[in-house]
Amino acid sequence: MNVEELSGLPPGAVSHFREEGIEELYPPQAEAVDAGATEGENLVAAVPTASGKTMIAALSMLSAVQRGGKALYIVPLRALASEKKAEFDAYDSFGVTTGVATGNYESTSEWLATKDVIVATSEKVDSLVRNGAAWLSDLTCVVSDEVHLIDDRSRGPTLEVTLAKLRQLNPQLQVVALSATVGNADEIADWLDASLVDSEWRPIDLRTGVHYGNALNFDDGSTREVPVEGSEKQEAALVRDILQEGGSSLVFVNSRRNAEAAARRLGSVSSPELTDDDRTALAELAEEIREDSDTETSRDLADCVERGSAFHHAGLSNTQRSLVEDAFRDRLLKVISATPTLAAGVNTPARRVVVRDWRRFDPSAGGMAPLDVLEIHQMMGRAGRPGLDPYGEAVLLAKSHDESQELFDRYVWADPEDVRSKLAAEPALRTHVLATIASGFARTRTGLLDFLEATLYASQSAESGRLESVTDDVLSYLERNDFVEREGASPGTGSGSDSVEADDAGSAFTSAADLAERDDAAVELEATNLGHTVSRLYLDPMSAAEIVHGLESADDRPTALGLYQLVSRTPDMYELYLRSGEDEKFGELYYEREAELLGDAPSEFEENRFEDWLAALKTGKLLEDWAEETEEETITERYKIGPGDLRGKVDTAEWLLGAAESLAREIDSEWTVAVREARARVEHGVGEDLLELVSVGGVGRKRARRLYEAGIEEPADLRTADKGVVLRVLKGKKTAETILENAGREDPSMDGVDPVDPGGGTGGSSAEGESGTGDGPNGDASTTEFEDSQSSLGDF
Repeated sequence: MNVEELSGLPPGAVSHFREEGIEELYPPQAEAVDAGATEGENLVAAVPTASGKTMIAALSMLSAVQRGGKALYIVPLRALASEKKAEFDAYDSFGVTTGVATGNYESTSEWLATKDVIVATSEKVDSLVRNGAAWLSDLTCVVSDEVHLIDDRSRGPTLEVTLAKLRQLNPQLQVVALSATVGNADEIADWLDASLVDSEWRPIDLRTGVHYGNALNFDDGSTREVPVEGSEKQEAALVRDILQEGGSSLVFVNSRRNAEAAARRLGSVSSPELTDDDRTALAELAEEIREDSDTETSRDLADCVERGSAFHHAGLSNTQRSLVEDAFRDRLLKVISATPTLAAGVNTPARRVVVRDWRRFDPSAGGMAPLDVLEIHQMMGRAGRPGLDPYGEAVLLAKSHDESQELFDRYVWADPEDVRSKLAAEPALRTHVLATIASGFARTRTGLLDFLEATLYASQSAESGRLESVTDDVLSYLERNDFVEREGASPGTGSGSDSVEADDAGSAFTSAADLAERDDAAVELEATNLGHTVSRLYLDPMSAAEIVHGLESADDRPTALGLYQLVSRTPDMYELYLRSGEDEKFGELYYEREAELLGDAPSEFEENRFEDWLAALKTGKLLEDWAEETEEETITERYKIGPGDLRGKVDTAEWLLGAAESLAREIDSEWTVAVREARARVEHGVGEDLLELVSVGGVGRKRARRLYEAGIEEPADLRTADKGVVLRVLKGKKTAETILENAGREDPSMDGVDPVDPGGGTGGSSAEGESGTGDGPNGDASTTEFEDSQSSLGDF
């Protein structure tokens, strides 16, 4: 199908696609148009990576806009949201505007009402529904990218429930679901009342196979010789082989440590293939990475990058990950060794994908366990990019003939597993049941069950009564913890804050039969004020119960550590795990600071619960170290984490403490101010004495401490301090001017100012009073601009 044959798109859209080099639709795209993608019909597109799924989404969304509607594009990751927003921004040339929404789960983002296309994560869309964003009712098309992630235990239920709610909000809504790897695409299509486009067509050939010995054996029966030289590892031979013909490689491994080690080794393979221009550009890129974070991980990554190699895992900061991905897409970096996080939809194709590790540690299995077919196929799908690669290759590594045959059977020739709903898992259901009641989607138990019948879980469940039973258990938990009440229900259930408990779901429940007996047409489910707050804050109700119980148990003003440990033991915080020998170390810390910890500590004889308590204490201590201005590098080395992990913990703690502050106000806790201060300290990574200074834009933890030590202790001091002293402390004229302006200084200019030692000496010429302000003869326009080398977490 020629693009000129397309109809129903905004004027200028077809011209835009032609300017992008798109003259003919790919077969799956044409099939999607024939199935009604541009006419508002529901659609499930199960087509390989690089086969044009985004174009199917674009045609559906643009046609919806042309009909006077609004489109939503749901992605699983923030990085993908930014990537798609940048791609869709091109539509502005013909009058279609795009907005992006991620994070800030308390906001309704009403400004998005003016946008034609909105890109958002599933969690953000869920929060918009909970907070009653009015513009959601204007949606006429929603695209769910990577819909197979409904199978994911942590985020799948959110996507599933969100799609069900959007369909209930807008019965005529067009739903377009996209995935490269769905074993039961027909079942997903049935759930969404959608047509199915199921295709294996790719614009370039993808060959999959197994490397064993000195040969790469493909699924089509062909063989490619890739000899392994001496003690060389298989992945090195495969990377060298493809680099020598001008291609790039992705190598997937099963752990961060392995990713870093592989990148160091593969640097010796990629380095000889670099041109002088490559080396210059890579040196600049390495310096950007070092400046982003002063940690061992950053230095190791930068060292690899200089040789044309890189590693990619969740321990990197967002900036570092973006720098690596962009450089790889530009073919500046030649090889990336990565954990499977890189396979989750981010656009980083390579000519050859090497899946080195097809097993990883699984605690539930008590050891190494094979990866799912779906996950392996996601990695393989990264191979080959139209326009740059003549073909793509995806390779598994075998150590023996028998293992080679096993890999063909297990992965190369196998179909991906069926996507199965994880909604009935209680942690997911308690969150979504409360949100469903609080947002008015269900007013009674019967109404709640009717809504849940519209989910994928209900369509897949073969276990009669399972959904009803677990829903009743969750309702009982919500009642007992004062999040939900039944109007007209008998007293004794959810009767006040004294009933708030943080026990494991199940132990405090009334029976399903009792609940069902009390439910009739006259009894309404209603979220309490506390329940509404919890839903609006996007908290797991068990997290809220834990926080409320902890605050109510405090007899004295909680310390920062007490609050940090409290939020660290909630389900919404991924706590650090205890390494070998650390149970003793943090056990000693527990006994030293036991009085500071909030809530009911388990007995040390309750081995699993006590270990969880200590793991939360370890996480809380990390946050305390950060709030006491411990260097980022020291923290990452002390806790054996990457800069991305630290930033993730800090961001999550800031969010949870902000939520805790709201909960404290809701229950009239006397500790609201203590929570607010603990949140501010972890947000900025400073002691209490610096909280006022860091409120000034541009003043982070390091700059604040330097200013404080120079006698500038609060924002008002910045409005009167000697400019030379400020310049000496902040080390850069532009930085100093920006900070003085943000502090409200009448004349923030640093023209002609010389740095002055806070102790009375000078770093140049100065006079009495406010020396070197540029107002008199003491200014020197040739003053050297200081380089600010403090660009690490918390500094901006």
